[in-house]
Amino acid sequence: MGETDKHRRIMTALIEALIAFFKNIAGVYVSGNLMLYYEEGNPSACVSPDVFVIRGVGKNERRVYKLWEEVNAPDVVIEITSRSTRLEDLGNKRALYAELGVAEYFIYDPNQEYLKPPLQGYRLAQNDYAPIAPDAQGKFHSAILNLDLQIVNDNLRLFNPHTQKFLLTPLEAQEAVEQAETENARLRAELKKLREEK
Repeated sequence: MGETDKHRRIMTALIEALIAFFKNIAGVYVSGNLMLYYEEGNPSACVSPDVFVIRGVGKNERRVYKLWEEVNAPDVVIEITSRSTRLEDLGNKRALYAELGVAEYFIYDPNQEYLKPPLQGYRLAQNDYAPIAPDAQGKFHSAILNLDLQIVNDNLRLFNPHTQKFLLTPLEAQEAVEQAETENARLRAELKKLREEK
């Protein structure tokens, strides 16, 4: 199914931020919009979560994810919902993710039109999902990711409670690199000038 620009931007930002966050942690695979097959021999038994994280598997790139070959199901799934997917996200997908053993399931409505509240979190408890209560700032804590999910300026952001900072989006990461390069060039020029004055 096609996505809006906003849907794709949010999905990509979350995936890239999580990949960077787990970069140096072995055995954590982050992906999204990848076909996940859950029943061998049945090609229609598949789902494509917008964003997912799986612990205990390699980080290698995949064309598809087959549960019977990989063993571990996703630990966390994030769906960016829309008018056309909201009933599926709240119904069949939610039931399927519970059946597969997805420990945490988050749903976000970027248009804030279909879900009330627009960000919802669920934790698997005895084969069904129990709602995760947000804190006073509206953050939903993911015990699996050890991160908080929060809506900031109509965007779903990931917050690291240990550093007290949001994970950088790809654009923010690029801007940080450019600022560091500019500052580095300025300091080198200043150092060169000081050496020439001696």
